[in-house]
Amino acid sequence: MVKQLKEKVLQGGAITQDEALQLLNYEPKSELYAAANEIRLAFMGDKMEMCSILNAKSGKCTQDCKWCSQSMFHNSKIEEYELVDLKLAERQAQENMDKGVYRFSLVTSGRSISNKNLDELCSVYKNIKKSNPIHLCASMGLLNLSQLQKLKDSGVEHYHCNVETAPSFFKEVVTSHTMEEKIRTIKFAQELGMGVCSGGIIGMGETKEQRLEMAFLLAELKVVSIPINILTPVEGTKMEGYTILSDEEILTTFALFRFINPTANVRLAGGRNLISHIQEQALLSGVSAALVGDYLTTIGTNINQDKALFAKTGFKLAEIEVPEEV
Repeated sequence: MVKQLKEKVLQGGAITQDEALQLLNYEPKSELYAAANEIRLAFMGDKMEMCSILNAKSGKCTQDCKWCSQSMFHNSKIEEYELVDLKLAERQAQENMDKGVYRFSLVTSGRSISNKNLDELCSVYKNIKKSNPIHLCASMGLLNLSQLQKLKDSGVEHYHCNVETAPSFFKEVVTSHTMEEKIRTIKFAQELGMGVCSGGIIGMGETKEQRLEMAFLLAELKVVSIPINILTPVEGTKMEGYTILSDEEILTTFALFRFINPTANVRLAGGRNLISHIQEQALLSGVSAALVGDYLTTIGTNINQDKALFAKTGFKLAEIEVPEEV
């Protein structure tokens, strides 16, 4: 059955929800992971796209996301600031590019960014673009068309807005905004011709079937990059005591997201430190991209060690694409 559904995807077909459920329960799982890896090779090749982020505005968020240490409803010990030093942001983009990380994003806390802060960060993006050709992304909450247009005009190519989880589970983890608002922002970005990065967090109490629901939603939205975060239960949040998912659940999630979204970058994201013992298996279960370096409020990974790991598992690092001068 895995072989038949793999061939269906390789021939350009899409698996159904019923077929995804069959894959979810299929044994042995090693066959599922190997098939997902074949699909990845067929559609994405052997390139590994690395990206990095910088927490440009930290803490004091008015939203009640149960997992997030930056929410004002939680008592997590994090650094809070209105805006990061703007020159630091420019330096970090350059340093990451020098290490071979060719995609860089500024991320801000809050439901949305203020127009004042947006203008300041747009200036940062413009300065970065003046000095190097790194690909720029942004993650600044629920923006409108004019705000997204400002980002695009500043050189931002991709906008990040996680759907976070399945539509049927969303209200269990967030009540201060809606899935519909998320989707509206995603469609605004696409309307402007921006690529969209959108994924979610697994291990927040959702069912395995609800993870499939999220994967199908992202396929329907034609998202080009899907970060899969593994919940890190942070002290002071409402999820601080949650149990980490089993290795099998994590690997199966990566594989099924690849089956359902064959042409998207399925990206290892937050929580990678929790799965260091199975990262090689994850990379060979459908993954084609990774978030490297530090995350928003938690320590991430060593970029040079990551590069060695990717090479060991047969990946080649994606090269920067510099537009030809006319």
